[in-house]
Amino acid sequence: MKRIKFLIIIILNIVFFSNTFADERNQQLDGLFKELKTGEMLSNLTIEQKIWKIWSTHPKDENLTKLLQNGSDLVSKKKFFESIDIFTKIINFDPSWAEAWNKRATVFYLIGEFQKSQNDIDKVLELENRHFGALAGQGLVNIKLKNYEKAIESYKRALEIYPTMQSPEIMIKQIEEIIKEELI
Repeated sequence: MKRIKFLIIIILNIVFFSNTFADERNQQLDGLFKELKTGEMLSNLTIEQKIWKIWSTHPKDENLTKLLQNGSDLVSKKKFFESIDIFTKIINFDPSWAEAWNKRATVFYLIGEFQKSQNDIDKVLELENRHFGALAGQGLVNIKLKNYEKAIESYKRALEIYPTMQSPEIMIKQIEEIIKEELI
């Protein structure tokens, strides 16, 4: 009987502390996103790095964080299909981790699987609607799919979240030029 009570206490502690960590993580992200809207470009680069660090760290499992890094290392070595396998394993283990979906979406984009990339981006944004990286990626995907208005919309959404992010303004201008050229 003492063993059962002990196990129940351990399980309750795990649940409580993992929920507490998730709440702290979300509060930290909320604060960083508020700063991102009001900060200067230089300070926002530091804030952006903090956000990426949180996103790239699994909220409960250090091994998944390491696995995500291994997959990212494979991407940098252009071992795309191996990295897709790793990101897929992570997603199967924890489908609620937005960054695993984002990493796989990036690789799908790199290998020209634009619809698969878009599908993964949709999942990222469902899990973390403030993911400015996924929104920028969605813009790139929509350019490839020739959905120019959707691409512009994605970049505008990214700017709402991260007003000093430079790539959206550059990309919106380029897309507007593409639209003009196609009308001629």
